[in-house]
Amino acid sequence: MVDTEGNYILHYTTQNPVIQVSFLGYKTHEEPIDNRAVINVELEEDVTKIDEVVVVAMGSQRKESVVGAISTLKVDNLVLPTVKLSTSLAGQLAGIISVHSDGEPGSGASFWIRGLSTFGANQSPLVLVDGVERSLDLVDIEDVDTFSILKDASATAVYGVRGANGVIVITTKQGYEGRPQINLRYELGMLTPMKRVQMVDSYQFADLVNESVGRKIYSDEAMRQFQMPHDAPGRDHNLYPNVDWIDRLFSRWANNQRVNLSVSGGGNIARYYVSGAYYNEGSIFRTTQSDYQNSLIYDRMNFRANIDLKVTPITEIGVKISNIFEKKNEPGAGNETVWGSAFETSPIAFPEYYTDNDGNWLAWSGPASNAGTNPYNELMNSGYEQNFWNQTQTTISITQKFGNAVPGLTAVANFSWDAWNSSFIKRHKNVDTYLARGIRDDEGQLVLDRTVIGSKSLGYEAGGGGSDGTSNYLEVLLRYQTQIGEKHNMSALFNYNQNILTYVSASDAEGSLPYKNQGVAARLTYDYENRYFMEFNAGYNGSENFAPGKRFGLFPAIAGGWIVSNEKFMESLSNVISFLKLRASWGKIGNDKIGGGRRFIYDGTIVGAGGYGWGKMGDSGSNGIAIGEFANPNVSWEESIKTNVGLEVNFLDNQLKLTGEYFYEQRNGIFLERASLPNISGVSSVPWVNVGRMRNEGFEGSLEFYKRVGEVNFAARGNFTYACNTLLNNDEPDWKYKYSNRIGKPLDQPFGLIAEGFFKDQADIDNSPVQAFSPVRVGDVKYRDINADGKIDEHDEVAIGYPSMPQIVYGFGISAQWKGLSLSLFFQGIANSSIFLSGAAIRSVMQLPSNSRVNFHEDIYTNVWRESRKDNGSALYPRISAGVTHENNNRTSTLWMRDRSFIRLKNAEVAYNLPQQWTKAIGLKNIRTYLSGTNLLTFSKFDLWDPESGGGQGQTYPLSTSITLGVQFTY
Repeated sequence: MVDTEGNYILHYTTQNPVIQVSFLGYKTHEEPIDNRAVINVELEEDVTKIDEVVVVAMGSQRKESVVGAISTLKVDNLVLPTVKLSTSLAGQLAGIISVHSDGEPGSGASFWIRGLSTFGANQSPLVLVDGVERSLDLVDIEDVDTFSILKDASATAVYGVRGANGVIVITTKQGYEGRPQINLRYELGMLTPMKRVQMVDSYQFADLVNESVGRKIYSDEAMRQFQMPHDAPGRDHNLYPNVDWIDRLFSRWANNQRVNLSVSGGGNIARYYVSGAYYNEGSIFRTTQSDYQNSLIYDRMNFRANIDLKVTPITEIGVKISNIFEKKNEPGAGNETVWGSAFETSPIAFPEYYTDNDGNWLAWSGPASNAGTNPYNELMNSGYEQNFWNQTQTTISITQKFGNAVPGLTAVANFSWDAWNSSFIKRHKNVDTYLARGIRDDEGQLVLDRTVIGSKSLGYEAGGGGSDGTSNYLEVLLRYQTQIGEKHNMSALFNYNQNILTYVSASDAEGSLPYKNQGVAARLTYDYENRYFMEFNAGYNGSENFAPGKRFGLFPAIAGGWIVSNEKFMESLSNVISFLKLRASWGKIGNDKIGGGRRFIYDGTIVGAGGYGWGKMGDSGSNGIAIGEFANPNVSWEESIKTNVGLEVNFLDNQLKLTGEYFYEQRNGIFLERASLPNISGVSSVPWVNVGRMRNEGFEGSLEFYKRVGEVNFAARGNFTYACNTLLNNDEPDWKYKYSNRIGKPLDQPFGLIAEGFFKDQADIDNSPVQAFSPVRVGDVKYRDINADGKIDEHDEVAIGYPSMPQIVYGFGISAQWKGLSLSLFFQGIANSSIFLSGAAIRSVMQLPSNSRVNFHEDIYTNVWRESRKDNGSALYPRISAGVTHENNNRTSTLWMRDRSFIRLKNAEVAYNLPQQWTKAIGLKNIRTYLSGTNLLTFSKFDLWDPESGGGQGQTYPLSTSITLGVQFTY
């Protein structure tokens, strides 16, 4: 018997004995004793068996018997210095499309499985944590034991109306039989924005204003002041400010820290895993307040206890309890407001605050009413807000085996009860602000006018978040597995499940009613001689979203597989092809979260309407009623028909592993508001019906390579996903020109004009089609006349670029390990994704005579159309329009379109495990130290801000590069 630390004692009497050592996931090793008293054996990882048991829907299966499209990920690849699990997914698994567009502390990423297949209300995959629908981002990364994504119909059919968008299945760690093992991890990190936006300074701003207006709004003296160094004698910062609001509000560095502590172990009766974690992340928001904390700070605490009790040799009871507490502190004005003001306030408007002639603080600055705000005051002097989120998750399970009475039969009952709530505290204030008239008095003092009368103390407001609720889930499973003879293997599963979701803080009576789901599911598997595999899955599920008598539906799927490498005719190729499996599946899945803006769509609504009067004077009367929303007794779920074909092949004694998939899905019955009804139909409201259709297809692949050279273990991995959808029906009639139809194009396909540069002179304008949006001048955008009617209007808009969701995602990495030293690199990228520049900081609109609410990217100043560069063709942006929003130049077009593609060094880590003779000397099993970096390098054609943040004007909290130093102790 070997204990948990690998120690063993053997007694033998035979001659020339040999020890055989084996362990799940490693190659069996034989070692002759040769009269040695101490024999240490190091097992080599077997890449074909390390994941021989795969977590699937409602259970697990041998990997080689899986015929559905299921991908698993080693948990170590998810352990990045971040608190939200969703931000670790990008590029890690084939089939996962993940975009992290907001770097605010505590934010998560958006993710989808194989892209979008619906334009309905629910586009997200189902996430199951220990079998219960829960949030992915509430799971602590250190608590994850297995991570699987289920992608095709055979893998998700048992979830029926919940499985159409794919399923993510997570199991958390359990205890084991052995002495307690304690793990302590501590990380300290530094974060900095990957890309800081650069705005114009005061001289550049004034230069643009003067040129756009055609006269000197800013005098020669002002221009001279703006060009003077900050500390130059005679520099007047009060009357001629030059404020880089991005720099004044946001620092270069922030920090985070994380502590995880877990204890696991147990005996033959009880096993336990208990963990706790604390995470803290600061922000780049500066703070000068001493009375209260005004910066953006995020804290999270996790606790988990998983306990298994063996009541009898064939009966086990499991209890899982988890609590998650989150807290966020932010400025009273709000994070988005602070960012927005930094982009809308010109560097020339006013200083952060006014100073006296000695450079000491004099007064807080601020614009006149309705002329914007002072971003510095919004960050430093607006008070603060605190938001709190708390969730408790519990699961109780009973597992009963039937032993010799019914060999292979196991019954499992799971009951979970989750509750969550949120609350807030708002302590807002404002300060007296003043605006300089632009002159000084006879004594040289500033002449100030008060613009806002502030408050003397912090206000107070507290309340709930409005989405508090509870969820009760019950399921009962029967699993049966048997072998008939030596060639036939069969298994079966039956599941009953129900869920009741209640929002205890609903705003109305209808919303307070429980949301209920109920269903049964079944699975039947068969294989012959471990060569031919068949699997049938089905879910029969119902939802109270639909009319009585039409609430339940059957969702079947079938799959088959063939391990070709187990055939005799493949034996001659076994040195080259170690493993080869072909598989295919087909099935129907549903999606019951269809939207529509109301709860019980099968019932109509009655609303108030115009009344009528009577009597001699018409002073008597009554209000009328009318049909509000039409009843739709046939409302139903979305229906997804999925086909999947897969290939798995290993080469060179399983050192090289390749997986490829082709998938095709058609989504029918997408719920939408009718768009084809003419106005003369006379309906009081437009009805909602299940007529929308979409198609989604693509392919994905993954590659893994393992090689041991001497004492060095090398590994490489990569994956690629291409998913392209097509809108088949959104109930729109044909547009005037069919090239304008949205049908037949990808969902969210951008439409716009094709820009052909800028008008060079008046002759160019006169000889070009008339641009109908607004009068044009030299330097305005020139567009292509698509329909050749001599006029540029909305009928010349065509499909341009790609949707913002990437159609291509990929990731690849390498790692090497030598003794206790390891090194790993991982890259992630996207392609076929377009973004559009927008916003006043980009679109060159100036609001005169008040310039306080305008700012520009420095790239505008460098590349805007100007008289001085009109002949060299170097301009990227049209002329600046003074005082008006220029409709012609602000049309969506290829001028503002940018390629979002990028490749990023997502993570790099170097780690060292101290020699065991050192750690054992101090009573520890292992000490691991590591230095890791996240988002270290990005390569992209787009360089105004990080492309993953999306379009607009870069007005979001930037994604961060992080450098983390960590240490892990195991006892």
